[in-house]
Formats: sequence, structure tokens, C-alpha cells
Amino acid sequence: MIVLGLETSCDETAAAVVAEDKRVLADEILSQEAEHRPFGGIVPEVAARGHLDHLDRLITRALERARTPWKSLAAVAATGGPGLIGGVMVGVITAKAIASVRRIPFIAVNHLEGHALSARLIADVAFPYLLLLVSGGHCQLLIVEGVGRYVRLGTTVDDAAGEAFDKAAKLLGLSYPGGPAIERAAATGDPGRFDLPRPLIGKPGCDFSFSGLKAALARRVRELGALDPETVRDIAAAFQDRVALHLAERTRNAIAEFRTRHPSGDHLVVAGGVAANTEIRARLQRLADEHSLRLIAPPARLCTDNAAMIAWAGIERLRLGLADPLDFAARPRWPLDPRAPKAPGAGVKA
Repeated sequence: MIVLGLETSCDETAAAVVAEDKRVLADEILSQEAEHRPFGGIVPEVAARGHLDHLDRLITRALERARTPWKSLAAVAATGGPGLIGGVMVGVITAKAIASVRRIPFIAVNHLEGHALSARLIADVAFPYLLLLVSGGHCQLLIVEGVGRYVRLGTTVDDAAGEAFDKAAKLLGLSYPGGPAIERAAATGDPGRFDLPRPLIGKPGCDFSFSGLKAALARRVRELGALDPETVRDIAAAFQDRVALHLAERTRNAIAEFRTRHPSGDHLVVAGGVAANTEIRARLQRLADEHSLRLIAPPARLCTDNAAMIAWAGIERLRLGLADPLDFAARPRWPLDPRAPKAPGAGVKA
């Protein structure tokens, strides 16, 4: 079984070819960072136009590099949401056209499910497992009980972690995207020089909050005035430390809930763009070791938006006989756990 995957939910245009035996035969990603950097964030119209301009070429290149003819495809999977609706529509319409012409199944993949299942592409991870999904627009803790079966334990009540990194980087005069810029600056900084707050310290539950930390950072930057390079590095290190600590502390609460529901569960998975941060991975590794869990963190290329995870999620769904009609409508919002209460401030970017 070989599936073509398409990803256009945000500012990466991506096409990948993945086999059922977990071979990634081709994985093409075109970043739009340069186009959006002057704006300090993603402009939806610019992103959608970029997908229109480049997706067909990336599909052709992916199939060529995979040495896979059209007739060998079992299905085509595309991100159906959540995300910037213009971009999502580009991928969905393209996938529908391919499915119609080639007479193969069309699979609409929840972008968050792509992240959630990416661990199973790189390792033998059995259901259920605990997932920290941490990205530009989402910050959630979920129990993954199976394909399409998710229990949300917590989510952000304001900013997501990736959004907080972007805003912090802008305050410090660093480049976009903020997460990698903060991590580079923090590498030689002193996290102990500045005492930033620890969000929700000691509070029960698994929800996240980053607005207070961001506000405290903004106040400190105003108080300091002009920032020399050493100060920027030290503040970046302090901010990154607090974000990593917050993620680990809330995940600790989620582990207790996970173990109550599934005593034999033995995997903690971290996925999403922010999961590429080495400090966050180190904190989670220590937490996993402490609770005798195996931490699974996909390689950085599979943490950021990519089509390989979409193709793999398509394979997981196709195995269960799941496909979608060609009248499927792209969705700007698509929760993994529709039963969970809606949280204020949750973004749509993944």
C-alpha cells in the first residue's frame, strides 16, 4: 500500500509518498518563511497563493523521487483541517481531483491527527499512549486510544507555546519564526539571570497558559530599555526555561490521569513544531524516565508541518476502511476530541 500525502494547512507546501511498511519514499517540503518574515507572522492570502503556485510541482517531484507511478497509488490523503482555510482548500481540491481522475480513495486527514500518529511512523508505539501536541497554534495533552479516538486532558486557555515563542522573539528583536530564534539565542544564555514567572505553578489540571509569562517578558523588556546581545541571550534562555518547565509540569499532571485510565500505558509522545526544541525534549525525557515511560519524539523534520505524517495517517485510516466522499468540505477548525469543552484562545494554526 502506497499513499500520496499533501499538506497545505499553514505556510509549508508539502507532498510525500509513504508505504505501508513505513518507508518514506519521498518527502518534499517547500517553506514560505522568507515570504512571511517581513510581516513577522503568516499572512493567509500569501500562504494560499504559495500553495497554488508550488503544490503541483512538488507532487510531480515526490512521485519521481519515489519512483512511484500514478497507478501504484492506493489513495491520496490531504490535510482537511484545521488550518488557514485558503491553504487547506488548495490541498483538498488538488487531492480530490487526483482521486477522481485516478479512481482511488480520497482521505481527509485531521492535521492534528497527522502529528498524533507520526510517532507510529518512526517507532512501534501501541495504543493507548499519552501525547503532548505542542505547535504554533495548538498546545494540548491527549490520550491517543486509537485512530480517530482521542481524549483531551488539557489545552491552552490563551496562547499556544509556538505563538508565545514568536511573540517573545519579536519583543527581543529576534527573527521569525520565533521558536528556533529563541533556541539559538538561549544556547549561550544564562537562564538564571532573569526571574520570570512559572505559569500555573502548583495548580491542578492539565491546561496551559502562556499569556502571563509573555506579559512579564514584555514588562521586563520595557524596564531594561535598549538590550545588548548578552541580555537578549539571557532573557531568551530564561523564557525558554519557563516554557519547558511549564510544559513538563502540566504533562506530569497528565501522566497521573493517563496512568489512572490506562495503567499499562508506557509511552509518552511529543509532537508538533515546538517538539523540535532540544531543551523541551530534555525536560520531557527526564520526566518520562522518572515515571518509567518511553519518550517518543519524531525527528525534527516530522515535527514541523510535513506531508509524510499526512500520508501515514491516510494509511492508518485506509487500513480501517476509512475514506471520505468528494463533497468533503475543508475545515478551519477540527478538534480531535469533539466532546471536550471549547477552550478560549485556542488557535487554528498547527
